[in-house]
Amino acid sequence: MHPFFKTAAGWLLTALSLAAPLAAAAQKKPVGAHQPAANAEAAIRESDIRRDLFALAGDHFRGREGGTLDELRASAWLAEQIRAIGLRPAGDDGTYFQFFQLQRTRLTKASRLSIGAHQLSINHDGLVYQPVNAAVSAPLVYAGTATAAELARVDIKGKAVALLFSGQPTDGISFRRYLTATLRDKSAELVKAGAVAVVFVSDARAEAVFEHWGHTYERGRYGLPGDPNLLVLSQAPTVWLPASALDWVQQAGQQFVADLRVETFAYPSVNVVAEAPGTDAQLKKEYVLFSTHQDHDGVRAPVAGDSIYNGADDNATGCAALLALMRAFRQQPARRSALFVYHGAEERGLLGSRYFSAHPTVPQAAIVAVLNAEMMGRNAPDSAALLGAVAPHRNSSDLVNTALAANQAGPRFKLDAEWDKATHPEGWYFRSDHLPYARLGIPAVMFTSLLHPDYHTPRDEPARIDYPKLANMTRWMYLTGWAVANRAQRPAPEPGFQLER
Repeated sequence: MHPFFKTAAGWLLTALSLAAPLAAAAQKKPVGAHQPAANAEAAIRESDIRRDLFALAGDHFRGREGGTLDELRASAWLAEQIRAIGLRPAGDDGTYFQFFQLQRTRLTKASRLSIGAHQLSINHDGLVYQPVNAAVSAPLVYAGTATAAELARVDIKGKAVALLFSGQPTDGISFRRYLTATLRDKSAELVKAGAVAVVFVSDARAEAVFEHWGHTYERGRYGLPGDPNLLVLSQAPTVWLPASALDWVQQAGQQFVADLRVETFAYPSVNVVAEAPGTDAQLKKEYVLFSTHQDHDGVRAPVAGDSIYNGADDNATGCAALLALMRAFRQQPARRSALFVYHGAEERGLLGSRYFSAHPTVPQAAIVAVLNAEMMGRNAPDSAALLGAVAPHRNSSDLVNTALAANQAGPRFKLDAEWDKATHPEGWYFRSDHLPYARLGIPAVMFTSLLHPDYHTPRDEPARIDYPKLANMTRWMYLTGWAVANRAQRPAPEPGFQLER
């Protein structure tokens, strides 16, 4: 047995002990759907949120990287907090946990890549777009920004072709999508024409993405078992270089040499699941799902002497918010049940939410709405965003209007709608745990205070969080979820909902 799975078995024993029967407590009569749940809302305390966030995003959990013991330790800590609050376990086998397996493919450390006299450190000096098994030694031809017609007149058979990345997205797609599609599709065209490798050099716009994606490529690719993007192929490699390489890539007479080998691993990750049962004899069979993720980036190359990517905003803010919401629903249950899910391995490609949405521990059809908490504690104190509110991302006007009304009744944030548009270059709607549920047609929205310069850096620390704002974001989620959990009808899906990708 892989040592990670031996450890996971140990955590499972812990899970069973955490799932010991809770003392029965008399439930209070729920207030009406249109009455303020003042006593429950008062259970959302800034001091609790601050304490929980400092504990989870401190150095003790080493950045909670998905698929590591650090993520599992943080998940066990969360389960212990939930048990202390008094919520019912809703994971597998009567525990708070739903374990799942993630797979990883990466280039081995013995892999080598060079162009002429330049020995490249893989995924630092040059990114390999997809882990592939490849052994290539071929002349390098620099084609600059040549068009397809111009390339057709160049002898590229048996050669490596270098291009300067260029062009702009059309049809409203984000630049990142355009960049990914170009790397994939242009390489496929050139390989079909006889190239044995393809090299892209960043222009100014691609350079900004290169700098951010380097640590992601270094980790390799992650997915659930059977994901097609994890197939290990023996094919021509695609290499992406920084803009600083342009001067020497253009030199004539250089040889492209690559010896690339792929290795594959399996790791355990986990979703943490709890339930606050509803009070209505029929509606308690339905669930309002409050979503977040507990993982972040772990320990990486140091920046200014700090190597722990604590992920205070991303996404310990969401984790602390859900604990506060649990206290509120424990104080005053709603007619429908409230389901709380901490998704594992979100940073690896929404893996925990993809797994739970496909294998929920409650009937999938009984999930009436998903309220997702993602990065809720930075930027201007009076600003926020609700993603899933603007077409084509809006999959339930009913749910969106409920959230907008809750904002007006509560914190009255000024809402930024730009990040929710299909044309926004960040493609932010597609990068958090509400997405797999929305794809299944379940009404879903994301509460967020958006990105900031400390995103995915060691500077995302607990001391930088705006705690009054985070408490208000949590209250906004609570008022929205409370309204959905008490109304007679479940939120209606949007007719003809279809995402742009």
